[in-house]
Amino acid sequence: MSHLSRRGMIAGAASLVPVLAHAQAAKPALGTPLSVITMPQRDFGPNAPPPASPDPDVLRIDPSFGGLLIGQETIRRVATGFHFLEGPAWSSIGLYTIFSDVKNDTLYRYLWETGQVSVMRRPSYSTNGNTFDFQGRQISTQDFFRRVVRWEWDGSMTILADKFDGKPLNSPNDLAPHKDGSVWFTDPQFGGNLAEGHPDAGDGPMNPGGFRDPKIGDNGVGIALAGSMNQQLPMNVYRIDPSGRVDIAVPFEEGFAPNGLCFSPDYTKVYVIRGGRIFVGDIAGAKVNNFRQFTDCMVDGVRCGPDGMRADRMGNIWASSSAPLGYCGVTVWNPSGKLIGRIRLPEGCANLCFGGPKRDHLFMTATQSLYLLRVNIQGAAPG
Repeated sequence: MSHLSRRGMIAGAASLVPVLAHAQAAKPALGTPLSVITMPQRDFGPNAPPPASPDPDVLRIDPSFGGLLIGQETIRRVATGFHFLEGPAWSSIGLYTIFSDVKNDTLYRYLWETGQVSVMRRPSYSTNGNTFDFQGRQISTQDFFRRVVRWEWDGSMTILADKFDGKPLNSPNDLAPHKDGSVWFTDPQFGGNLAEGHPDAGDGPMNPGGFRDPKIGDNGVGIALAGSMNQQLPMNVYRIDPSGRVDIAVPFEEGFAPNGLCFSPDYTKVYVIRGGRIFVGDIAGAKVNNFRQFTDCMVDGVRCGPDGMRADRMGNIWASSSAPLGYCGVTVWNPSGKLIGRIRLPEGCANLCFGGPKRDHLFMTATQSLYLLRVNIQGAAPG
């Protein structure tokens, strides 16, 4: 039997009071920051409350990604109400970002000084991909005419490519300038539909059965001006030499239609999106050697289908992602092909570019909206 004095029992009970009081005290309430996957979802509207910082939709998959971010910076939706956005490109001279609303046949411009968006060209002839070369000239693909064009300093336009080996191109999609003066572009068939360009004239690979009439709604332009519009070429990746010669840089492989492309910071490698994956090859003049898969773009068993991409000055690849909610947005891969980070958006993202006076802002063209995030790294390409 325990022998406790009355004084000892009182002292023992007193010693338990702080413990019991602590156990019964209410824990402080902790909020859960809204994100694209919470219910309700995060609000990107103009009257939304300030987002949490660090941004819950900027995911650090690998510690190295943290060095590419600024903790206080959050994703901003700077414009919305479009149909299908593509082709962002930054003009370091004009201090604006252009982007395409392909299905609305309009090229827009985001002015850095004011944040205003205005129409730059309408009709744009289904302009899709855009870039600026090392002289600051705008280069674009026009799905309607199935060609690559450049705007000169005097306001005139030069057709850089509309055919290969005497045959019309399919629908040039994305493009990038190389520091050797060449321009590389992909030539899939994505623009061969009524919404994004026009189908083949009559029965053809880009108009099976010939049920779609490309002459309807051409606004008097006259498709015949661009020559024959029946698909005749494989979906290759091409290089336009400074002399004007067009060469096949990466030949088409069945099941691997090309889409976005970009160069490594030292311009010794070219990255090409094909068949929902990213490939990379070593540049040897007008040819590409050792072409191999860089990443299959699978994240947690989900294919984060890329469309466009850019490289930063460290060699990381920032790729757009069209995937289910929670995985659509941007994926970031280090030069070894390892996933290091993700940016979640509430819409599928088609393309992106680095912009701003220091080229440290990531512009992301999602389905109906333009998003912006400041980062701690600069884009490798001029546009």
